[in-house]
Amino acid sequence: MILVLKLVLAPCVIAAATIAGRRWGPGVSGWLLGFPVTSGPVSVLLYLQYGPLFASQSAAGTLAGQASVCLFCLTYSLAAKRWCWPVSAGLGILAFLLSTLVWTQFTVALLPTFVLVLMVILVVARLMPRQAAPSGIMVLPTWDLPARMAVATVFVASLSTFAGALGSQVSGLLSTLPIFGTVLGAFTHRAQGGAAAGQLLRGMVLGSGAFAVFFLVVGALLPSVAAVWTYVLATLAALLVNGFVLRSIRG
Repeated sequence: MILVLKLVLAPCVIAAATIAGRRWGPGVSGWLLGFPVTSGPVSVLLYLQYGPLFASQSAAGTLAGQASVCLFCLTYSLAAKRWCWPVSAGLGILAFLLSTLVWTQFTVALLPTFVLVLMVILVVARLMPRQAAPSGIMVLPTWDLPARMAVATVFVASLSTFAGALGSQVSGLLSTLPIFGTVLGAFTHRAQGGAAAGQLLRGMVLGSGAFAVFFLVVGALLPSVAAVWTYVLATLAALLVNGFVLRSIRG
């Protein structure tokens, strides 16, 4: 059962975000990535493999990791104004790793981390560059979508496998590694330019509130509430928050 989830969850999520981006543009694709598209499946697998307490404790680390994701998005989008996708992605990942290294020096608590992440989201969203992406239909090679799905699957399966050795906090921090943001950002950058990649990453930042709420619910409820209800309530809360964000953006 766990193996099936590892092989199915990640590729389905990345396929949905990719198709949405092709249909409605990189901003919507990035907004969808604001949902816990890798960390959510990882959290479920951590619960199944290591129990509710481990998964609950890792939720605080995952929240902290989302602050690092926002720094990744900001760094990538600023770099994309001048440089090609390998340089931009490399600088973005470096910013994420340095931020994660700082977080490992502290023991994070759920509620204070949630408040801090919300502050980071607001600040980064204001600092993100706003550029008009070129219009037109993006023509991608046939291997594009399978490649994205394969990369995401390997990441989710690997992290959930080695989480026990890493510990709950480090597992949570690493579960936010922006693998989808890097893959989708790089592909979008290569195909449509830095402005389009910036749009996608700005959508990720704006959608991060839903991510934060999801793991606040998971961390608070999972030790005492049935896992099914915990993840259902967390998903509903994330949908509600991101629905509000999308309405505000369009309004």
